[in-house]
Parts: sequence; C-alpha cells; structure tokens
Amino acid sequence: QVQLVESGGGLVQAGGSLRLSCAASGRSFSSYAMAWFRQAPGKEREFVGVISWSGGRTSYSDSVKGRFTISRDNAKKMVYLQMNSLKPEDTAVYYCAADRGSSWYIIEAEDYDYWGQGTQVTVSS
Repeated sequence: QVQLVESGGGLVQAGGSLRLSCAASGRSFSSYAMAWFRQAPGKEREFVGVISWSGGRTSYSDSVKGRFTISRDNAKKMVYLQMNSLKPEDTAVYYCAADRGSSWYIIEAEDYDYWGQGTQVTVSS
C-alpha cells in the first residue's frame, strides 16, 4: 500500500511555470507506475501523464505534450510534474496516482488504486 501527498499548486499567470510534487510513503515505491490526473470544475478527471517504474518511459495527453514533464526519484519516493507555458485551460485540481500492475502504461483513472488529495492549480489570463 502507498500513501500520496501532492504539493506545489498555486496561482500563476498564463505562460508561467509550476512544479508539482507528489510524496509517497509505503513500501516498494519503485514497483508502482505513477501518473498525474487533473479535474476542472464540472468536468471528469482527465489523464495528464504517466511514468514507468524506473522513470525511463513517459506518456502524456495531447493537451500537455511538449509543455509538461513527469519525473520521479525512487530513492526519495517522489514524483514531479513540471508544467511550463501554462494556459488558463490548465486550471484544475491535480492529483497523483499509483498503480502496481503489470503494465506501466495506464491512462484510465479507474485503473489506479491509490490517489493523493489533490493540489489546486489556477492559471490566470
């Protein structure tokens, strides 16, 4: 089992950057695929990106590709989401999620077993 706590959200102007962090506790962190999702008011939770167990592979949604970067530090049990060139439509609560499945490429929210509480990101125009 793993517990997740996000941090780093806030208010930023369009074109700016933020770095979100997700701290994990529990055993075998390096055996979990880690992902970021986001949810805007009135919308469903949306996949942002996922990183493989070792961090060697990543995948992103088309809406953030080229602007966002996921990384992880297994020794520190941390996952990061670097967000650049932020747009007002990136405004949402951002969640990190973990899954200990046989595949790292998991993009559906319902397939993730563990979730953080979320951190608010607001991008002003």
